[in-house]
Amino acid sequence: MNKLIQTTLAGLIAAGSAIAQPSTEPTRLYWGDTHLHTSYSFDAFLNLNESADPDTAYRWAKGLPVIHPYNRARVRIGTPLDFLVVSDHAEAMGVLRAIANGNEQLGELSGWDELKRWAAIAAIRVARWAGHSWSTAIFKDQLPLRLDDWGSNPVLDPGNPPMTTVLGDIAPQVSASWKEEIDAAEANNDPGNFTALLGWEWSSIPAGANLHRVVITPNGRAEASQYRPYGSDQSQYPEDLWAWLEATASSTGSQFLAIPHNSNISKGYMFAETTLRGEPMTAEYIKTRKFWEPVVEMTQIKGDSETHPSLSPEDPFAGFEPFEFYLQQEREPYRAAVGDFVRPALGRGLQMAQRGGANPFQFGVIGSTDAHTGLSSAEEDNFWGKMAYDSIPENKGGGALEGTRASGWDMAAAGMAAVWATENTRQGIFDALKRREVYATTGPRIALRLFAGWNFAPTDAESPDLANLGYAAGVPMGGEIAGPAAGEGGIKLLISAMKDPKGANLDRVQVIKGWVDADGASREKIFDVAWSGERLPLPDGSLPPVGNTVDEARASYSDTIGAAQLAAVWEDPEFDPLRSAFYYVRVLQIPTPRHSLYDAVALKIPPPKQYPTAIQERAYSSPIWYTP
Repeated sequence: MNKLIQTTLAGLIAAGSAIAQPSTEPTRLYWGDTHLHTSYSFDAFLNLNESADPDTAYRWAKGLPVIHPYNRARVRIGTPLDFLVVSDHAEAMGVLRAIANGNEQLGELSGWDELKRWAAIAAIRVARWAGHSWSTAIFKDQLPLRLDDWGSNPVLDPGNPPMTTVLGDIAPQVSASWKEEIDAAEANNDPGNFTALLGWEWSSIPAGANLHRVVITPNGRAEASQYRPYGSDQSQYPEDLWAWLEATASSTGSQFLAIPHNSNISKGYMFAETTLRGEPMTAEYIKTRKFWEPVVEMTQIKGDSETHPSLSPEDPFAGFEPFEFYLQQEREPYRAAVGDFVRPALGRGLQMAQRGGANPFQFGVIGSTDAHTGLSSAEEDNFWGKMAYDSIPENKGGGALEGTRASGWDMAAAGMAAVWATENTRQGIFDALKRREVYATTGPRIALRLFAGWNFAPTDAESPDLANLGYAAGVPMGGEIAGPAAGEGGIKLLISAMKDPKGANLDRVQVIKGWVDADGASREKIFDVAWSGERLPLPDGSLPPVGNTVDEARASYSDTIGAAQLAAVWEDPEFDPLRSAFYYVRVLQIPTPRHSLYDAVALKIPPPKQYPTAIQERAYSSPIWYTP
């Protein structure tokens, strides 16, 4: 093993949204959320978020107190964000909110009565999930309704008529809502201090497979006013979305990227070897996909998409915050597939390239919440749920379809997008995403640097100038590195991880390596490269657990174990200069209480047995790819 460097972190800031860094560093760390829904999203509105609008979302993100849309409490984020994307669904954006607010123009729609019936069915289902007998007041004249009246997905499922067929032309209201989204972003954008990025969600869900993408643009009112967000009601196929992005970029001068999210419930389609139409991926298809989709969402409220225990059986930390529930209503058992998870997909991409094609799965990773409350809450002890109604502990224990639908306790308090950007502006954040110099965490603000090169010295990990050394002699996370010149030896990774200033200590730093063997099989291996304390690897090479200080009776923990900072220069001991590989870093915290334990202690009930009382939160770097 290379020399291990462990240091105690000094000078962590007591508050704020980033680790203090020398001003000479070319990039700075900014924290945000690229995936948040407000009351302008139809499903958020129907799930009892009737008031938290885009302005509320930005105010919360900036650290201002706001009113919770369900429980009406005054709430506030623990540490403000540096940037936020409000990504309401393009499909029927703002339509239900407008109906509830008495928009007279919508009252003239041909499908008004059908919409009210559809909305009432949704509302009563939500009420039954939450264990209540009420629905939203504006639809009360439509009750009672049978639970089995609900289709798989009234808006998006191909087996149901699209909303435009049911209602008539809702485009004017969608355009009006988009203008209001633009207004809110423009009013809250403060270059250098807080970045409000425009975006929306394209919500394709054919046959219940979650293939959603969040579209982001760094542009403002001048460009965004020239188009209406493209939704899956216009096409379910991602290549049609990319074609629209290309055409709209050309006609308006806009820039775009699209982030695939929540791949863990995509039924294997997100990272399949063929297109969604079942056709082989052409070189042009792969080039187009990689251009528009440089990053993917690794972790969010609906679970973690790194890998699954059935796909990575030798990884004891696989299967973090599993979410084994499909979005459709029928009782279909969950089945993990290679195309559902990021690490297996990275391996699949190497396999496809080795067979003579191109690698379609060369992407960076970020985390985000996908909260529908208008509140980007990824803090475990300050988590306000996926939907507005599961913001209170009494509503989190399950509903009418126990075992087939997720409850509030099934959700994870996750995640966060970390970007190494040159500046906190729309263009600065966007450019960092495009070049993949970004990473994901499950909530904590763990500061993580990763560079790959050939000539790093062990002492470089101790240097106060680590970032400049990394940029000068290597490539950062998200980058690619070519084969070495003769005599340069194996690839070296320069890694530094620092704890969240307000969070728990760190357990360990791991490098995950993936490659394709001589038989064409995808292989992976996990290396513990830096860790806290005086632990020594066991005879089988595994590292003993860090310990657990969680007090279940008080929902608390102690930082008496772990380290504030871990750093290392690691050289791949199994480097093969003739084989392509990917490397990414996973940083684990010491165990801390899960949000379900906080709820149980507050409710004075035993912790729910199906959920862990303690979890090890983590950070995932974007990969670095080695090519011979």
